[in-house]
Amino acid sequence: MTSGIRFAAAVLILTAACFAQEGLTVRAKGKQTWPAAEAQKIYRSACAVVQREFGANLSVEPSVLFVIGADKNEVEFGQQEIWLKNWDRNAFAQRVVLVTFGDVMHDRRAAIGKRAVTWADATLEVERAGH
Repeated sequence: MTSGIRFAAAVLILTAACFAQEGLTVRAKGKQTWPAAEAQKIYRSACAVVQREFGANLSVEPSVLFVIGADKNEVEFGQQEIWLKNWDRNAFAQRVVLVTFGDVMHDRRAAIGKRAVTWADATLEVERAGH
């Protein structure tokens, strides 16, 4: 019976420590709490706003790890991680927008860079035109 209780306790601890819903995974450090339903709602809303603002044709919901109770507030773009010391719905939303925008732009980055070079090559400098 003791092993069954230990197993159940381990499952509960893991569930509380790492709460995942579709593109959003939450890891709480220490005794941090967060409103799970609100976090999911803000995550989806921020993804939808980026999709509408930047004309993404497909649904944009990148995999994001949200660490609540972190040592500092920041975004790790390469890892698609959002770190917050405490729950702050506005800071969370802004960081989801940043990560989602980075995800949308990832596929477009090469094409936009090529277009910038093409435009630069296509411009005629006034000094060269006069000579």
